[in-house]
Amino acid sequence: MTLAIERTSTGVDSKTSVPQAVRRKRRTERPSWEEPPTLAGEAAKGVTLGGVLLVMLVPLWIILVTSLSTQAAINRAGGLVIWPDGLTFEAYRVMLSDSTVRSALIVSFGITAVGTLLSMAVSVTCAYGLSRRGSLGHRFLLTLMIITMFVNGGLIPTFLVVTGLGGYGQWWSLILPSAVSVFNILILRQFYSTTSVDLIEAARIDGAGDWRILWSIVLPTSRAVTAVMALFYGVGYWNSFFNVMLYMPTDSEKWPLQYVLLTYVNRGNGMPGSVNSGFGDQFSQTAPLALQMAVVVLTLVPLLIVYPFVQKHFRTGVLTGAIKG
Repeated sequence: MTLAIERTSTGVDSKTSVPQAVRRKRRTERPSWEEPPTLAGEAAKGVTLGGVLLVMLVPLWIILVTSLSTQAAINRAGGLVIWPDGLTFEAYRVMLSDSTVRSALIVSFGITAVGTLLSMAVSVTCAYGLSRRGSLGHRFLLTLMIITMFVNGGLIPTFLVVTGLGGYGQWWSLILPSAVSVFNILILRQFYSTTSVDLIEAARIDGAGDWRILWSIVLPTSRAVTAVMALFYGVGYWNSFFNVMLYMPTDSEKWPLQYVLLTYVNRGNGMPGSVNSGFGDQFSQTAPLALQMAVVVLTLVPLLIVYPFVQKHFRTGVLTGAIKG
């Protein structure tokens, strides 16, 4: 009895030989990711995020400042301008006065709006059909769609098909060849497949058909992923220029803004169509590099305006559509 009391008083359990302090420490031990952040960890995170932010903002700052600079300021900087020096809006005035740029801006907005609506309509209906078990041939169609992600005919067969259907020089050749993304459809399908079955069955009991279920139940409960997919399609159409190179390389009236920028950068002097529109002298007197950067800014502004309205759905939509199911 005396021996047991002595062992307990010295910190050793009478039943085991493990010290009580060690057992208590093991009981309170937590994984490293549950521990409160240290000062060094917080500082490292801040430095890392600050570095990433600079990597993204510095190029945008340089593009903006260069677009507002004069030829003399560009010459003093030896190219791209970092610090403002003699700012002027001459490049923007000359750029927007060109008929090719104005028409290209309208064409880009039109292609983006029509293409996004068409792509979303096809993707949403296709994803909903593939997400319903028991729908006609959904497994076979899903397999075919996945195969197209890895195997396709190539560029030349696609060009021959589009031109064979009369798409050369037509507006639809800029939209239909890239109207559907199987990757986006799979994300939507995964999200739609997790929609409450009881909710859908209750709607069917009330007499709702598939179109009513899709419009009144599935879409309202999937606003986040729908907004993200619309953003993906919209950015893709806004930035597209390759189809223009294939199907309408000579018709400048049908060029989108991105192809106008590409053409101007390749030429290095004068905006496309500037001679025909009567602004050749103004373009020759304006810094070519400033004009290039001004067109780049013009292509970025619409995306910067739209993105904040979709950003709140971006993280939720991508993660939910990718993880659920």
